[in-house]
Amino acid sequence: MSIDILVFGPHPDDIEIGLGGTVARHAAAGHQVGLCDLTRGELSSNGTPERRQSEAAEAARVLGAAWRENLGWPDGGIAATPPMIRSAVDVIRRHRPRTIAIPYWDDRHPDHVAASFVLRNAAFTSALRRYLTDLDPWRPDWVCYYFINDGAAASFVVDVSAHYQRKRDALDCYRSQFAPGGDEAVATRLTAATFRPLIESRDAQFGALAGVAFAEGIVVREPVSRPGLLKHAP
Repeated sequence: MSIDILVFGPHPDDIEIGLGGTVARHAAAGHQVGLCDLTRGELSSNGTPERRQSEAAEAARVLGAAWRENLGWPDGGIAATPPMIRSAVDVIRRHRPRTIAIPYWDDRHPDHVAASFVLRNAAFTSALRRYLTDLDPWRPDWVCYYFINDGAAASFVVDVSAHYQRKRDALDCYRSQFAPGGDEAVATRLTAATFRPLIESRDAQFGALAGVAFAEGIVVREPVSRPGLLKHAP
């Protein structure tokens, strides 16, 4: 069965940071949205892979995603190796998404940059009929890129104002990353009091440009086709 949207994230919480409102909006509209984390976040300064997996599952329920899975790629070791490309192709061919969302290719985190490259490769390879796997080839309608850490000029934005509280609630699920407790907790960029406001200010900026409260920016590599010059088609 084909799904509507497949969203990939390098680490648990990346999808929520960059595209949580859009996931919630599509899920609320009845679209089938699947989430796939690439790594278990085992290099994170706080939390354990098991804790992060539990938090990711909770966040997926909050957003209304149809399912969530994890490919178990090495945190800090994402690379365009044949096995990693093959595993991403398998996910795409198994779920047959109309749209794939992956991280934007220019980001401060090396894993986010590497993931963007590998996933773009996998989306292309998935359509090749002579790339043999146990599943039939599948070509999504398009590949969209979303911002995790850094913003840039967006091809378009998605108004997520009505669903922004769900994004906040999903981020709250990641207590080990944003509000860790205990003697072993350490200060990180994510625990800083400025991090959540940074996310919201970016989304508010995209929203302000579009005349709404909150929006998430999307980049596509090809021109966006419209029926004409009228903003609202009849």
